[in-house]
Formats: sequence, C-alpha cells, structure tokens
Amino acid sequence: MTANRIQLIALSHFAKYGYAGTSMSHIAEEVGIKKPSIYAHYKSKEDLFLHVLQSVFVDELNWITDFFHKHEQLPLYDQLKLLLKSYRHRYNQYDVLKFMLRVAFFPPPSLREPVLERMHAFVEKLEKGLVPRMAQALRSQEICGVHPEQAAKAFISILDGLFGPLLYGGIDRFESNLEAAWTIYWRGITCRPI
Repeated sequence: MTANRIQLIALSHFAKYGYAGTSMSHIAEEVGIKKPSIYAHYKSKEDLFLHVLQSVFVDELNWITDFFHKHEQLPLYDQLKLLLKSYRHRYNQYDVLKFMLRVAFFPPPSLREPVLERMHAFVEKLEKGLVPRMAQALRSQEICGVHPEQAAKAFISILDGLFGPLLYGGIDRFESNLEAAWTIYWRGITCRPI
C-alpha cells in the first residue's frame, strides 16, 4: 500500500516539477513517512521515476482500451475524433497525461534511453491496438485506399502533434489544430467527403 501511495504522490510531483525539480523529501513528507522509508520500496529517485513511468504507460493503454470498448458502437470517425477531443479534458484533469507528455518532450538527460525505450513500446502497442479497428473500417468501407497500418500511424502522428499545444497552454491552438488536422486526415482515408 505504501509503495502505491509513494508512486501516486511521486507522479504528481514529477508532473508538476519535472524530474530535476522533484524532491524525495517532499514526496516522503506528503506520503507521511520519513525519506529513508522510500528507499525500502525504491532503490533511488531514478528507480521510483521509472516505476512511475511504467505505471503511467500501462494506465494510459488501459484507458485507451476502455475508451474504445465503451464507444465500440460508434463509427470509427466518431471514435477517433472523440478520442482526440478527450485529451484536452484529460490533460487539464489528470496528472498521468501531464507527466507522460512532460517526460516525452523533456526526458531527464540521465534517463533518456530508458524513457525513449518505454515510449516507443507504448506507441507500438497503441498502433497495434488501432490496426484492427482500421482494418474493420476498411472492410466496412468506412475508410478506403489506405492500409490499416498507415491509417493507424497517421492517426498517432495527429495525436502526437496535438500534444505540443496542450503542453504549452494553447487550448485555442489545440482546438484549431485538431479541426485542421482531423479534416485533412479523414479526407485522406475515407471514401466519402466529410
């Protein structure tokens, strides 16, 4: 239980202050333990950070899986656009996404390789999860003229491109970029105009 609480508090601190600005003492204080007690669960700040990072990627993939399950009756157009729009709300409400984006854009220099390794694994799993949806949409002729893997990669590129405005506080820019990128993306993969 304490290890989970440490990770939860650490997530909040890493999301707000980054790796360098996060203090193990402050985490311990907020958890209600002494700093040495953290080391009974995690070898170092680096170890804690990597545990939090792995947990965040698992949580995000679970959220996306649940999202698609919850909206599986909607056409692909609605599922994908709703997913993109939901990231604005998620970013404003949840430390998980703030942490994930901060780490993706600004990995701690000493942890760059393990962060990128985990990030690439996350994106690969996300892409593999999208491909069957794209294949189904191709079979039902909701999309056409594009391989499902290409459609998934392009969608992930749009999602990735929308994260910058979220990080830098440009909600209006996020909305504007979303509409422009979405319109062009959907026209590029669909058999019918929007």
